[in-house]
Amino acid sequence: MNRRDLLMSTAAFAVTTALPAMAQPEDSLRDVAKALQQLPYTPNTTPLAPPFAGLDYNAYRGIRPLVGKSAQLPHGNRFSVDLMPPGLYFPDPIKVDKVTPEGLREITFSPALFDFDDRYFDDIPQTSPGAGFSGMRLRYPLNAPDLMDEVLVMQGGSYFRAIGEAMVYGLSARTVALGTGGDGTEEFPRFLHLRLHPSQGDTVHLEGVIDSPSLSAHLDMVMRPGTDTEMEITTTIFPRVDISDIGIAPLTSMYLKGPMLAAVSDDFRPHVHDSDVLAITNGAGERLWRPIANPRNVETSVFMDDNPARFGLYQMPRAYEDYQDTEARYHDRPSATVEPLEPWGPGAVMLVELPTQTEFLDNIVAFWRPRDPLLAGQEHAYTYKLTWTLSAPDVGDLAPIIQGRSGREHDRPGHRRFVVDVATVAEDAVPVVSANNGAEVLGVSSFPLPDGSATRVTFLFAPGDLDVAEIRLSLRGVDETPLSPVWLHRWTRARDGDV
Repeated sequence: MNRRDLLMSTAAFAVTTALPAMAQPEDSLRDVAKALQQLPYTPNTTPLAPPFAGLDYNAYRGIRPLVGKSAQLPHGNRFSVDLMPPGLYFPDPIKVDKVTPEGLREITFSPALFDFDDRYFDDIPQTSPGAGFSGMRLRYPLNAPDLMDEVLVMQGGSYFRAIGEAMVYGLSARTVALGTGGDGTEEFPRFLHLRLHPSQGDTVHLEGVIDSPSLSAHLDMVMRPGTDTEMEITTTIFPRVDISDIGIAPLTSMYLKGPMLAAVSDDFRPHVHDSDVLAITNGAGERLWRPIANPRNVETSVFMDDNPARFGLYQMPRAYEDYQDTEARYHDRPSATVEPLEPWGPGAVMLVELPTQTEFLDNIVAFWRPRDPLLAGQEHAYTYKLTWTLSAPDVGDLAPIIQGRSGREHDRPGHRRFVVDVATVAEDAVPVVSANNGAEVLGVSSFPLPDGSATRVTFLFAPGDLDVAEIRLSLRGVDETPLSPVWLHRWTRARDGDV
């Protein structure tokens, strides 16, 4: 089992909740979520029955939705829907219904909606008490007018992933995160109910009810697939208890290795990651560029802000040569950026980095945390635009950062060389580099690369006895005008104890 599967497994098993009797098809899903806030949390204790019980990974993959029954169900002229079977890491039923001209229509679950590979299954019961759909996929002609590509999948906890044109699945989003990166146990809210509204041309509208011990919530999503796939999302949260460790608009990704610390993994590929940069435009208009790391210990970075403009996890190198992986296609995996559509007030963008030894572990999470706790009995709505894209971060009039690299300075023990390349700027640009906690920055210099494509800033870093230090770099004009985003790096001591 890999971490992505384990994460979905944890989400499914840790917070399983039965749909309350009040959630009849005619109910407003927002009202359903609000009503759940007033009820005690009740986990679903009904075990899966055959043929969905006790499956391993291969057997679960042997259950295939049948076209016209649970797969490629037409939804307007431009979309179709696949409904996902239960089993393995997804034992808990999700109610699925559609808004039609005749009213709400629930899609009734049955084993007869699926094909079962006879290598893993014998006789298939006609019913399976306690079973229900585990999620859904949406399809849309992204890349060719006669091919219905997957564009969105919602399965496991309250996770969802989307892609745009010429992309393959990579990082995920969640409706909400609870306790991520903290000292306690992380809580994984899950979908109870998904609702499809009639599509309007190239736009589709979905709703969801989310539940967990600490909260209920309502997801309202309008999605427009395309070259970039854009979503307008409103998440309304109904806390059952006071919550101080919430994550709004969380993004979950993977980072194993890159040129900032290539020795972390003995691998033939130069880059192995779904995302390698957290980019932030804060409320003051400052652009921050934070390379992601695979640290020795769990690291949580806090970027205090008031009314953030944008944050996102980005996959920066976009050439096959950067990854040398014909199967994983990391160069085609999307970036995702969150743009609040109303003021979010004071709080912080949080980045949680977990150590990993494998690319199959989702070890990176970024989200917004409000400064003030969300209080029990109240409701809190967050509206934002979520974009899945191959584009680089918007840095305005600043010179984009192209790459960062680092390595040990072998003739100077205890020193590490950093190299940051910035798209060509004025010859009189001044590099400004600093580090905290008494760490030293030595020999700062900048010069154009031979092909004229970038300005290279290089410096030596000497942490002394420190285990953690923050490094800050920017290029400025002689009048202190910013010429590049602010490059930020959290240095942590390597696994072998060296710099």
